[in-house]
Amino acid sequence: MTRFLSMLFFLVFTATFQAQVSSKYIVSFEDAVHHEATIQATFTNLKADEVEFTMARSSPGRYALHEFVKNVYDVKVTDSKGNQLNAIRKSPYAWTVKGHDGTIIVSYTLFANHGDGTYSQVDETHAHLNMPATFIYVPELSTQGMEVAFNVRNDFNWKVATQLKHLQDNTYYANDLQYFMDSPVEIANFRKRSFKVNDQTINFVLHDDKGSEGELDRYFESVRKIVLEQEQVFGELPTYDYGEYTFLACYMPNATGDGMEHRNSTFIPSTRSLSLGGIDENISTVAHEFFHCWNVERIRPQSLEPFDFQRANMSGELWFAEGFSNYYDALSLCRSGIWSKEYYFRDMSSGFNGVWTSPGRQFFNPIEMSYLAPFNDAAQSIDETNFENTFISYYSYGEMLGLALDLSLREKNLNLDDYMKLMWKNFGKKQNFYTVEDLHKTLNDYAGKDFGNAFFQNYIYASGMPNYESLFRQVGVKLETISSIDFGASVRYQKIMDNPKIGSAAYEAGFQKGDKIIRIGLVFLEGNVSINSILNNFKKDEAITVVYERFGVRKETALPIISESVYNIKLMNSDSKDVSAEMKRKRTSWLDSKL
Repeated sequence: MTRFLSMLFFLVFTATFQAQVSSKYIVSFEDAVHHEATIQATFTNLKADEVEFTMARSSPGRYALHEFVKNVYDVKVTDSKGNQLNAIRKSPYAWTVKGHDGTIIVSYTLFANHGDGTYSQVDETHAHLNMPATFIYVPELSTQGMEVAFNVRNDFNWKVATQLKHLQDNTYYANDLQYFMDSPVEIANFRKRSFKVNDQTINFVLHDDKGSEGELDRYFESVRKIVLEQEQVFGELPTYDYGEYTFLACYMPNATGDGMEHRNSTFIPSTRSLSLGGIDENISTVAHEFFHCWNVERIRPQSLEPFDFQRANMSGELWFAEGFSNYYDALSLCRSGIWSKEYYFRDMSSGFNGVWTSPGRQFFNPIEMSYLAPFNDAAQSIDETNFENTFISYYSYGEMLGLALDLSLREKNLNLDDYMKLMWKNFGKKQNFYTVEDLHKTLNDYAGKDFGNAFFQNYIYASGMPNYESLFRQVGVKLETISSIDFGASVRYQKIMDNPKIGSAAYEAGFQKGDKIIRIGLVFLEGNVSINSILNNFKKDEAITVVYERFGVRKETALPIISESVYNIKLMNSDSKDVSAEMKRKRTSWLDSKL
C-alpha cells in the first residue's frame, strides 16, 4: 500500500509539474554551417486577448543593453490549429497577436555567431546558446514553467550540457523565465570530468580541439583545487538546485574569451585551447566564475532582483560583487599553489597600478564606478568617451578594496574570509538580498562600528587610498614607489592611441588621440619606437619642442618632461631580520592553503 501511494503521489506530482509548462521550444540546427538555428515556440494557457511576445534586451551577469532581436528573422505565427495569425511589430523588440485560441505557435530563424558569455554561436563545431540571445518569450507566462527540446546534430556527435533540469532525451525544464534565462547551454562533442564534494557533483564540460587526455586531467586537477580552496572561505558549498554545478568550457578558436556566472553553472569560453597555453592562461576565469556561485548568485545585490530583461540593470554594489570576487580568484590560485606567491604579487602589481594611478578617482567613488557598468560591460557605442580618465573598472577597484579590507582586518587579528562567511550566513544562505548599507552594517557588526564606519566613509563613500605600505609591511610584503619619466598616452607607430592621462606630459602639452608625433627635440620618430625611451634622454622639468601632425596639418608644441609614480609589490625575504615571526605568521594565515 505504501509503495502504491508513493507511486500515485509521483504520478500526480508529475502531471501537475507538466501542466505548469506554458512555454515549449524545439530548436534545430540543420543550417549550422551558416550560423542559423530554427526555433519553434509554443505558448499555451494564454489569457489576454492581445498577446505580446518579445526578445530580451539584457542578459544575466551583464548590465548593458544588448539588442538580441536584430538577429531574429522569418517570424511566422499560427494558432494551435495551424491558422496563420497576423503579428504586428509594436516596437523593435516585440510583436503582438490577436485572434488566438489560447495558444500561439511562433517559428523563427536565429543567426548566431558570437560565442561568448552573453551571445550565442551556431556552427559545425557547436551550438553555444545563451538563452536571452536565443529565445523569444511571452511576458504573460514568465512565472510559469518552460521546456526546451534540442534536435542535436548526431552527425557531429553532439551532446547537451546545461544546468536546466533534464526531463528525457534532449528535453530540459525550467520553473520560470528567470531560471530559464539564467541557464546557458553548450551542445557539442565535448569531454566531461566530474568529482563529488559531499553529496554534490562538480562537472567540468570541455569543448575543445581534442587536446590530450593528460592535459585535460591536469587542468581538471586545478579546477578541483580551486573548488575545494574556495569552499574553505565560506565553510561549505552552496546547495545547488539539482545537486550539480557545471563548468561549461568552450576553448575553441571560434569562441570569444569571456566568463559568465550563473546560479549552478558558468560559461567560460576562450580562444586558447589547453594545448596552446590554456592550462595556465584560462584558469583564472575558472576561479573568478566559481566564486560567483556564492558572491553575486546567492550573496546577491537587491538592485539586481528581479533581473529585468528589458532594460539596463544598474547596481552600486559591483565593486563588492565583482571586485571582491576578483580578489578571491587570485587569492585562491595562490592559496591552492596553482600560482606561486611571486606570481601572485606580480599579478597584483598590475591591478594596483591601474587603480591607484588613475585620475578616475577624482570623479567617481567605487559605488559610482559600479553605476557605470551599463556603459562599459560589453556595451556598444559608436561615439568616443574619456573613460581612460574617468573610469576605473569596478573589477580592479573592488579587488584593491578587498585587498585593503583583508589586510586592515588582519591588523586586528580578523580577516576577510570571516566577513564573507558572515555575508553568506546572513544573506546568501537565507536568500536575502543586500544593499551597500547592509555591507556596511555587516562590517560594523564583525569588526566594530569605528572600524566599519572609517572604512566605508574613506574608501567606499569616498575615493581615498588606504595606507598600503603599512598594511603590506605587517605581512612581510614591500610596496615600492618608483618614479619614471612617462609620456602619458599610448603611442604606436608615432600615433597617439588613446586620450592622454590627466596631468601627464601629453595632457599638459595639449595632445589628442589620433595625433601623429613627428619629432621630439631633434629626434625624428620612426617605426614603432618607444616614445618613453626617447623622453628618458631628457631631464625632468625640461620643456621639449615637439612637432606633430593633426588632421594633416603640422603643428608644434612644448612638451614638459614629467615623471609618473608606479608601484611594485614584492615579498620581503623571509630570512631577513626585517621580517619578524609575527609577520611570517600573518603572511602564512593570509596566503597559504586552508585545506
